[in-house]
Amino acid sequence: MTTIYDPKHPLYFDDADIRQEMDRVYDLCHGCRLCFKFCTSFPTLFEFIDAHDDQKSERMTPAQQDQVVDECFNCKLCYVNCPYTPGKHEWDLDFPRLMLRAKQAKHHNGEVSLKDRVIDQAIGRTDLSGRLGTMAAPLANKVLGEPGSTGRKVLSKVAGVAEVRLLDPYAKQRFSTWMKKRPDFTPAQQDKQGDAILFPTCTVEYNNTNIGKDLVKVAERNNIECSLPPGEVCCGAPFLHEGDVKAFKKQGEKNVKVLANAIRAKKASGVAEPAVVVAQPTCAYILKQDYVDYLDDVPDAKLVADHTYDAAEYLMKVHKAEGTSLDTNFGSDVPESVTYHAPCHLRAQNIGLKSRDLIKLTGTKPAVVAECAGIDGFWGMRETNVEIARKVAKKMVKAIEKNDNETVVGDCSLANGAIRLETGSDPQHPIQFIARAYGIPDEGI
Repeated sequence: MTTIYDPKHPLYFDDADIRQEMDRVYDLCHGCRLCFKFCTSFPTLFEFIDAHDDQKSERMTPAQQDQVVDECFNCKLCYVNCPYTPGKHEWDLDFPRLMLRAKQAKHHNGEVSLKDRVIDQAIGRTDLSGRLGTMAAPLANKVLGEPGSTGRKVLSKVAGVAEVRLLDPYAKQRFSTWMKKRPDFTPAQQDKQGDAILFPTCTVEYNNTNIGKDLVKVAERNNIECSLPPGEVCCGAPFLHEGDVKAFKKQGEKNVKVLANAIRAKKASGVAEPAVVVAQPTCAYILKQDYVDYLDDVPDAKLVADHTYDAAEYLMKVHKAEGTSLDTNFGSDVPESVTYHAPCHLRAQNIGLKSRDLIKLTGTKPAVVAECAGIDGFWGMRETNVEIARKVAKKMVKAIEKNDNETVVGDCSLANGAIRLETGSDPQHPIQFIARAYGIPDEGI
């Protein structure tokens, strides 16, 4: 038996090795039970093992092992809570990686049904759907905007998207187009506080363009120069999480080449600390962690990872660094208190609650909700998973309603969609909250 989480290992896709590792990990998790409250995978796992008098994980059938895999949506909270993860304990227990490995092996070994392969391709090609959606935005939004509509029924059949989910509308103008058309902003050298290479992500490029616009305006208000190098594509998270490593690597290789070249060009021009600034937490996690693990060009992937920041993380870095600080003269009224939802993929980055710290600069008092929205990538958007996902989200909903704040702030657009569905509130991204506090008007999409 081997403990393998390296995608480049020759046994990574070996089913027999994976089954043995499942026996080991499932047994350890059954004995610990610390993660019982995070998703249905663990209660399912415990139930299967508890059904046997000797409570041995090896009694589980392959189908039962796979059900645990299917119910894991890779929220990565195991990394936050598990005391046995690699680097912390000799057991080297990495439940999220094992779940990804099992999904990826099925895809690699041709064990995924034709229907699921079609759905995975439809889900993963976000740039194609985004380009088409923005080109026909009014019509696309009308057809796809209403849960339960005929258009949504078709989308459910073709792409597996749950009819009940609220989908962000497509923008009439892509974020990259907006960037090209606006005047260049170059602060005087003595005033310049940073240099941000933007990675807007597909959700900001095609849907929530207002987040990207506000990020640029907030950055420029604080004399941070922003650039958007051409050639960036979706980070590839949908492919990775559904098991298609080959397609994920293609996406990652494109982005790493573009971003690594941009970083080197900035340094060659005299910029000491260029930063890749990402507006969505899942995509930031991909750039910081997964590209280094999966891509063949490790030096360039590591170069990108070492320079990547979540948007709020970067702004707080500027605020706390010696010789630089953010403008804290907020001209508009801000609510006395807000509810801040901390997404799982942001917490898993182990950077602290930088978004909470950022919005606190306005004088508001954020009440933190650190409960999962049950989305995490695209898992919770699928028709096959939506019932479980909504059950997972109940604790988040209860916490948000308990705080009873009119304003809800959250970093993840997908999680914010779940919050809208379950509570009726309309969450803002932390960057949007800061922009409104500055008095910067919302351009919309």
